[in-house]
Amino acid sequence: MCGGGFYSHAIFPWLMNAVMSGSAMARRRGEALAEVTGQTLEIGFGTGLSLPHYPPSVTKLTAIDANEGMEKYARRRITHSSLIVDYQTINGEALPMPDGAFDSVVSAYTLCSIAEVEKALKEARRVLKPGGRFFFLEHGLGDDEKTRKWQRRLTPLQKIIGDGCHLDRDIETLVKDSGLRIVSMKKFLMDKSSFLPETVRKMGQMYMGVAVRQ
Repeated sequence: MCGGGFYSHAIFPWLMNAVMSGSAMARRRGEALAEVTGQTLEIGFGTGLSLPHYPPSVTKLTAIDANEGMEKYARRRITHSSLIVDYQTINGEALPMPDGAFDSVVSAYTLCSIAEVEKALKEARRVLKPGGRFFFLEHGLGDDEKTRKWQRRLTPLQKIIGDGCHLDRDIETLVKDSGLRIVSMKKFLMDKSSFLPETVRKMGQMYMGVAVRQ
């Protein structure tokens, strides 16, 4: 997350918690996180909506978010979770963790809003163990040019409403350029039950996948 001020720290966390907690998005989180294992880092933890979907194979979760306003929501979910969680208010572009610290790194609806997303992805690669896996569930650049034009037009407004969120980031290319190797990925339109039907195509593709540090 990025940004500052009253909206960013007070209004946006409440808004995101409400909008992102629907059953369709929960189902996608469960699907994306089903094979996460071991020592895990989640960048852009937000209000903790991914927490109930981590499988028992996760031994400890380090959860980070740059937005201080997310913490009160996240702490409530952490309190009711049996998973060991180390919560830190830091950004993903300069992680304090040593090289090769994690078996898994997770990003769910986060790469759209990190200011220096390329740095964050390289940091994610750095803190993964060799053979460690990066799990991602993101929205981004659409496949057809008409959608892309709308995404580019709407992104300046979306960055204000969504606290830095971009509609037009090419998630597949960003992950590949970080040095991670994508081993599985699927793209699909955002579930219509999650948002108003007319917004679905302009939100573009959903990207769900796994990449490996070689």
